[in-house]
Amino acid sequence: MTVARRTLLTGAAATLAGTLGGLALPATARAATATRTATATATRAATATRTATATRAVPAAATVTGSTPGGQPTADWMSRLDAARPLLGLTVPGTHDSCCTDPAHGTEWSHTQNWGVPEQLTQGVRFLDIRCNGLQGTADELGVYHSDAYQYVRLQDVLDQCRAFLTAHRGETVVMRLRNENAGGQALGPAEFRRRVDHYLDDLGYRPLFHLSGWPTLGTARGRIVLVADFANDWGVIQWSSGSNAYFRTQDLWQTDQLFPLRVKGRAITQQFDTAAADPASSQMYVNFLSYAGGYWPKSAEQTLMDQSVYPYLTAHAGRPARYGIVPMDFPDFHVNVLHLLIDQNFTA
Repeated sequence: MTVARRTLLTGAAATLAGTLGGLALPATARAATATRTATATATRAATATRTATATRAVPAAATVTGSTPGGQPTADWMSRLDAARPLLGLTVPGTHDSCCTDPAHGTEWSHTQNWGVPEQLTQGVRFLDIRCNGLQGTADELGVYHSDAYQYVRLQDVLDQCRAFLTAHRGETVVMRLRNENAGGQALGPAEFRRRVDHYLDDLGYRPLFHLSGWPTLGTARGRIVLVADFANDWGVIQWSSGSNAYFRTQDLWQTDQLFPLRVKGRAITQQFDTAAADPASSQMYVNFLSYAGGYWPKSAEQTLMDQSVYPYLTAHAGRPARYGIVPMDFPDFHVNVLHLLIDQNFTA
């Protein structure tokens, strides 16, 4: 199956990548890459003229609208779906490391988003990947981290942003993976992390905001956060898996030692789309991470994967009745066309 998510890339690897100006390639690919440099340089200008037909990075303001090409309002697309529809039967666009919006809070290796949580939700994202350690200087609180790098966002900030959105858009729901990042000087053991989550639910009054028992119908989930626990507990809530368990079947290939790793990752993504589409009655939620690390800048890796694998697949299969499950990505502001295709997939006949 897949391996666990990456930790923050630091030290010698980051220093070397910075010296090289960006892309760190596996040793097995360097020679082939060098022979292609002259050809790649010669074709850049021609490639630039074709960007309108792909999913190239463009200023978000130029592409973001309040509705999808299929006419669904991005802030309220779930409200147009039948309340009896199971959440397991949806295609749910999401973000990976949802609060990592500033490379100053870590490095460019850990920079995965430009939109903050409120903008993500307004633009149609419905899965958030929230990773926490203990918040320095407090006895009970949790801060959002990428490995040991604090993102200067507290868990209560994220919960308040979600509550404000769900109050204004009562037909929507948010699925939240809440992970014990367990890294650095603020790492928490299982019992302490669980105690602090309880503090949020009960002492700080967030329990009514959550759905806490299995995969619901959309009607049951509306106005609430569906909690996915990526921390040790015996509460009977939905339990995360980066591979497969009773609740999830996840593709999360974030590194590989194979030649041409982004091609390998691209195949993993499209195979997961195919598998999810062929398994519509599954009791597991399919998850298909579009993000990749493995020595590449997140922004560069995502762009290549979108151009070569994700966008071609989704456009070729547009209109096919299928649900793809949760699809987390980096930088949806650069890939609004993919975000919209995922939303519109829920309205195929």
